[in-house]
Amino acid sequence: MVETKTILQKIDEKAGVAWLTLNRPEKKNAMSRTLMAELIAALKELADNDKIKCVVTTGSADSYSSGLDLYDLRDSWKRKRQWDQGGTMYEIVRLLRNMPQVTVAAVRGWCLGGGLALINGHDLCIAATSSKFGMPEIIRGSYGAVATSTLFHSGIPFKKAFYIQLTGRNLTAEQAERVGLVSEVVPDDQLVPTVEQLAKELASRNAVTLESAKIAAYMQKDMDFLTALKTDDLVSHRMRYYTNPLSDVEGYLHSQKGGGTTGYIKPEDRKK
Repeated sequence: MVETKTILQKIDEKAGVAWLTLNRPEKKNAMSRTLMAELIAALKELADNDKIKCVVTTGSADSYSSGLDLYDLRDSWKRKRQWDQGGTMYEIVRLLRNMPQVTVAAVRGWCLGGGLALINGHDLCIAATSSKFGMPEIIRGSYGAVATSTLFHSGIPFKKAFYIQLTGRNLTAEQAERVGLVSEVVPDDQLVPTVEQLAKELASRNAVTLESAKIAAYMQKDMDFLTALKTDDLVSHRMRYYTNPLSDVEGYLHSQKGGGTTGYIKPEDRKK
């Protein structure tokens, strides 16, 4: 794993979970060019790690991220930027969406602008009650690139998305959950243990199944229903070349007696 300064890495291959912590607490974890480059390098390396099934991002101290580092951004805007240049939020969101691993954002405190774009690139987002979500870019004369595209493709109603984009006002964690920006809200002191348990549970699942679930969801999201059904069939067919979801029907059904539970793990995925 590449040594980084603004991204703290905790990689547990035995558990199948990696934690990446944005580590600029003095700047509320604002994303500088250095931080984004280090995050990109870490995500690329993890994407190729077959032992990792779940990647969690979080922020150090009392914030997830206050967005892009505006001082750093102002300096970079003095130079001509190449079209589709790497090392930006565009690349980070693409990496998160294309990773075979499930990605989870664990959020407390400020999650603004580029921070909002970052969580929108994740598959799941667990928020502490102290969290605040928003796009303040409109206030300083921008509209929030990347945050806008990820927001309007997040599935939340247009009127809600426009409210976030155009007003610059923040949403509480409860409001963000209500509109669908986050998966779950938990008390601040329960954020880390909740996400640790969730990541452990996700990492206990079959890697091919997790990757196939992501492929199916992101491919089908904007398709018409009949095309989505056909795509589902194709992805499911592909998955069965690598894993057999019916290899332990007896064990699975026995585990579900008395009501659905999440504790079952396929024999081939159980830790030795």
